[in-house]
Amino acid sequence: MKTVLYEAKTRGNKNYGWLNTHHTFSFADYHNPERIHFGALRVLNDDIVIAGEGFGTHPHNNMEIISIPLYGDLQHQDSMGNGSVIRSGEVQVMSAGTGITHSEFNANAKEDLNFFQIWIIPNQKEVTPRYGQQQFDFVNTRNQLIQIVSPSPDDAGLWIYQDAWFNIGTFDPNYSFNYPLKKEGNGLYIMVIEGDFEVEGQALSRRDGMGVWDTDSVQITACSKEARVLLMEVPM
Repeated sequence: MKTVLYEAKTRGNKNYGWLNTHHTFSFADYHNPERIHFGALRVLNDDIVIAGEGFGTHPHNNMEIISIPLYGDLQHQDSMGNGSVIRSGEVQVMSAGTGITHSEFNANAKEDLNFFQIWIIPNQKEVTPRYGQQQFDFVNTRNQLIQIVSPSPDDAGLWIYQDAWFNIGTFDPNYSFNYPLKKEGNGLYIMVIEGDFEVEGQALSRRDGMGVWDTDSVQITACSKEARVLLMEVPM
């Protein structure tokens, strides 16, 4: 088993006033040659956008983009004609493929928005752009993983063009579980959303991240109340 630890305090950070963003991997003005990606996981941004502000229209291509609001409401508009609000408890995916443009704004006039923006390198290029959005019950579901992303439109949650599986779970203290990787050669990136966990003997706290690979499974234990974690299994 191989591991890499990225503590929350070591992430790249930039505060633009309207946006306070933390980058796990190199992005925009933050460049760390030792932190370019974890396998197919290319971007993991933790963005706080103040009321009424956001990202103007900008392009993407050949990337799978997943947005997960942690609190607040994310207003989305794109060149495919989609216009929607993604709220806490919902997840959005986009396959940029041959190219899209979109904008993302805080839909609230008085409250901040916090969301994860995640980019996954796809296993197919130049696909037709597509959009997906789905609601999940993260609040009332305890001590089990909720699959939010997979490679198959017939599986639970949303799907993307990559052999990747994302799960979110909220756990009680001392609840322990084993995550079996679904595909040989994949690795698992663990991002603590809230609370404290222990992963293969390594203590993790809020917004700490840890990558694990060259293993068939990963042992995870919750160590606090309302401990919530995002698991991202991706090809290495």
